[in-house]
Formats: sequence, C-alpha cells, structure tokens
Amino acid sequence: MPHAQAPDGTALHYQLQGSGEPLVLLSGQSNSTRWWDPVVGDFAAAYTVVTVDWRGVGESGRPDTDTYSTRGFADDVAAVLDHAGIGRAHVYGTSMGGRVAQWLAAEHPERVERLVLGCTSPGAPHGVERGPEVRRALAQGDPGAARRALMELMYTPGWIAAQEAAGRTEFHTLGDPSMPAYARRRHLRASARHDAWDALPRIAAPTLVVHGGDDTFNPAANAPLLAGRIPDARAQLVPGARHAYFEEFADVATPLVLKFLRA
Repeated sequence: MPHAQAPDGTALHYQLQGSGEPLVLLSGQSNSTRWWDPVVGDFAAAYTVVTVDWRGVGESGRPDTDTYSTRGFADDVAAVLDHAGIGRAHVYGTSMGGRVAQWLAAEHPERVERLVLGCTSPGAPHGVERGPEVRRALAQGDPGAARRALMELMYTPGWIAAQEAAGRTEFHTLGDPSMPAYARRRHLRASARHDAWDALPRIAAPTLVVHGGDDTFNPAANAPLLAGRIPDARAQLVPGARHAYFEEFADVATPLVLKFLRA
C-alpha cells in the first residue's frame, strides 16, 4: 500500500482504484478510507479514485503534535497527489473532507479540476452550527447511546433497521475504532476551528455543493451559504437524507455527482 510523506514527515497512506481521470475522495472527521467503501466501486468504474487516510487514522502516521488542521490536511492531500504522480484531479470531499477540499481548491487551484462539497460547512463564525440537542446527544456518558445517536444523525431510522435486520454490524462512517483518543481530539479541534470564509471566493474550479435535506449533524443551511460564497457554484439538496446521504441515498447522490464531473 503506498505511503506519501507530508511536509512535516508524517506518513500518509492512500489507495488507488479504477482507471481514467483522477478523482480524490475525502472522508469525514476521524474516518479512514473505509468511509467510502459502500460507493467507491461506482466511482472507480469511471475514474482513477484516490482515497486518503488522514493523519491520525487508518494506516497513516499518528503524531501527537499540533499539526492537525483542515488547512494542513489540504497540504497533506497535495503531498499524496505529488507522490501518486497526479498533477490535477477532480475532488469530492464530504463532511470534514469537504472542509479540507475548500482549502485545497482555494490554495492549490492548479490541483483541482472540478469540486464537489458534500454535507460540509464554511466553518465558524459564518457557518450554521449544529443545535444544542445534537451536542447533548453526542456527549452522553454511555458510549453505546452516543454511538446510536451518531448513527441516527447519519442515517434514517428505517434504513438503519433494514441494515441491521440484514445482519450488518459495521458502519464505517462512525469513526475509525483504532484511532487513539489524542488523535480523535485533534481531529475534533481541527474541524471545529475550520474557517475558510475569506478563501471561498478564490475557488475557481466549477463547484457542486450537495447536502442531505434533513441533515442536522451539519445543518443543511450550510449548502446555500457555500454555494453563494463560491463563484458560480450551485447547491443540490437530497430530500429526506441525513448526514451520510452519499451512502443511504447513493442511488440519487452518486449519479448526481458523476453527471457533474462529466459536464
């Protein structure tokens, strides 16, 4: 499995799948490349897909240092592209990966062909933050209850029930279980401190903003904010979807993204 080296020397694990034009898929906070497992094959059928383990997760290095930020993660992605010999790629970032993609497109414009920002936010103080009831649900002292609350922020109850009835026990959007606590805290801080508002107007790549219409984990009101701030961007809500719209509503979201990338 290939490893690139970040500017500070941290090893960055990544995977390549498929063939064709390069497409970078960027996962959410505290998640590895497995975030994309349910849909990566659909994208790899048309593109050379690059997925990345953030520092702190998966097979990448896990430094316990103050080197975790969405802006820094964008530099890490650029280092991966250099190592893979990819000069320019389409970029599809979801959740924290969408925050990173904003910086990548703004500060490394020569690397981004077309940009998709999914279930993400411009960050504080301009973004719409999750409500106190969501914060309370995630901060429960019972780990099982907190995990269940996170799952129900990601997916609709009916879909969860159907998956569980079919015997599914793993949901890779809920975080990398091997991640050390210090790295999890650093990821949380990096995402919380994200603020790309002033950089967004510098994004030159054609941009599509996608969001679950019923997302309260990262409120759907952030989609029009991003689309209004990035030149010529457009927003598309997926009705009925929560945060992990790209998995539960893949039959809608994947063709939508593929059509945009091919435009």
